[in-house]
Amino acid sequence: MPVDRAAILDSAKYLRDVRPLDPDELREYVADQPHEAVVRQVLREHAADLGLVEREDGTFVPASDEPVHPDFDGVDALPRRYERVVEDLLIEQWGGDWHRGDSGKRLRETIRRFKEQYYRQHAVEYDEEVALGYAIYHLATYYAAIQYALADLAAGGVLSGDLRVLDVGAGVGGPALGLFDFLPDDALVEYHAVEPSDAADVLDELLDETGRNVHPTIHRETAESFDPDGEYDLVLACSVLSELDQPVETAQKYVDALAEGVPESEATGSSSRERRECDGGTFLGLAPADKNTSTHLREVERTLEERGATVYGPTPRLWPGERPSDRGWTFDERPDVAVPSFQEQLAGASQRPSEFYHTDVRFSYSLLRTDGVRQHDVSLSADRLLKLADADDRVTDRVDAVLAKLSRNLAEDGNPLFKVSDGSEREDCYAVLVRPTSLNRDLQRADYGQLLSVESALVLWNDDEEAYNLVVDEETVVDRA
Repeated sequence: MPVDRAAILDSAKYLRDVRPLDPDELREYVADQPHEAVVRQVLREHAADLGLVEREDGTFVPASDEPVHPDFDGVDALPRRYERVVEDLLIEQWGGDWHRGDSGKRLRETIRRFKEQYYRQHAVEYDEEVALGYAIYHLATYYAAIQYALADLAAGGVLSGDLRVLDVGAGVGGPALGLFDFLPDDALVEYHAVEPSDAADVLDELLDETGRNVHPTIHRETAESFDPDGEYDLVLACSVLSELDQPVETAQKYVDALAEGVPESEATGSSSRERRECDGGTFLGLAPADKNTSTHLREVERTLEERGATVYGPTPRLWPGERPSDRGWTFDERPDVAVPSFQEQLAGASQRPSEFYHTDVRFSYSLLRTDGVRQHDVSLSADRLLKLADADDRVTDRVDAVLAKLSRNLAEDGNPLFKVSDGSEREDCYAVLVRPTSLNRDLQRADYGQLLSVESALVLWNDDEEAYNLVVDEETVVDRA
């Protein structure tokens, strides 16, 4: 006898706001009284449409659209359950000794080839072998990187527990897995991946390891051809924009697909915190930290801003009407992740193992919104503060400024060096710590993207780097704002 799905769903809609939905109880509301397992399966299949999450006790309750604030303290390693999936795929393809002999040699050559193509900014074609090589080399670091970017959104109260997600150019799934594990178990995620290549086959296997409240769909289409259906709370575009023929136009299509939320100008009578806790969506662009892809991401960000998007972060816009026009090379760097087991196996069978270890977490990211909300709700106008756009007028002067720290220490030796920005700069600007004291130590201690209040820094021009330096010495006071 066919299951009366409509009756099950109607009963669920009626009772979901009254009490937790117990499949065993819910079956009593349906004329043919289907088995409890059937009711549970129907609820699981329609959970995203109904806005329901499944609890550990087997009942279903409405998902919370309140902001999530996960207890996030960084990423140490790719979880073992994901390692096993990749290992199983490699064994299925080449047997238990996949990392040795001809298959190991082919995989190492494949990784060398796509690394070289990437370095030369050539397109990479993702067949089955490339997809597995990509998983070996990149899965762990992308899994980690995305979570640090998501932490910015969670800290600002703009990441909810009920998400409709679109992952453009999803690849083998590193960012997606990072997202799912970053969120609490009771978050509801309707996840749509756009991936036309054989990488989707790897992604499909990895998605089987996700939680009961993740509801995935893979669309095997290109980013350019896919037509977004409805609104999304989060759009991911990770390591894909630099591979598109029309990155701005394609990204614009997905920015337009964001949930609109409440424009900041309409949030009258509310506090800054309340304005941030709105229901608008975010476009998260992620790229490797190398100069080409990082600056390309920033170019796309700035063009989309000119078209009306709001740069939420991490690059700041602290002065009304000002936008940066420096080269925009800024990236974050976090602790390395542990070497994944499959990477260890492939590298260990090589005469040059260092080629195949990839555990450093260095990345650039851009967070865009359409509701006017920014990570730093600051609008500077004080006459005493330096605007970096006017740095040339203040060379050899001591100045006060409010800036965002946009790098870790960039100096290999010598004085610590940090990129800084206020969103107005025309040339690169750096803070150089020449004399550490207890009053300026926040320059080193501040996190990536954090605002700093700087008093009495010396402005100098660096001919060699064609950049402005703010010299921080014993006369300078730096405080985290």
